[in-house]
Amino acid sequence: MALDELKAAVPDFAKDLKLNLGSVIGNSDLPQQQLWGTVLACAIASRSQKVLKELEPEAQANLKPEAYQAAKSAAAIMAMNNVFYRTRHLLSDPEYGTMRAGLRMNVIGNPGVDKVDFELWSLAVSAINGCGQCLDSHEQVLRKSGVDRETIQEAVKIAAVIQAVGVTLDAEAVLAE
Repeated sequence: MALDELKAAVPDFAKDLKLNLGSVIGNSDLPQQQLWGTVLACAIASRSQKVLKELEPEAQANLKPEAYQAAKSAAAIMAMNNVFYRTRHLLSDPEYGTMRAGLRMNVIGNPGVDKVDFELWSLAVSAINGCGQCLDSHEQVLRKSGVDRETIQEAVKIAAVIQAVGVTLDAEAVLAE
């Protein structure tokens, strides 16, 4: 199992990450599609080759092809949107917030999977990328769709742990060179 291999790669000084990785993925209450779509989107967003190589095969095995593609689409579109909207929010000139984005985001309207799942994956990627405006937007859509706070927090926990594991493993790889 790739998850076990990834956990084994986590150094002893980051034992909490190893335990959390097993917990947030191995013991998640999320339905399989939400869980593995979140894992895949976050693995991509983490930018860690090791994390993506270890988690992608298991995600692909646990997702239908349309969900696999949609999770990758969530990571891709949020890579763009998180930079754009975070920048617009951080600029002190409020005029930028009134300007038309002019960027194509069709996949958000038609992701090929349940809209709630895509929104959850987008929220998790936004947590990694640190876009408060996107986090608020996706959280509001999820809450209006009846998703409870525990489910939203579960996705954020997955994002946090995957990101932390990626940072740790990438740093160790650099230090080992």
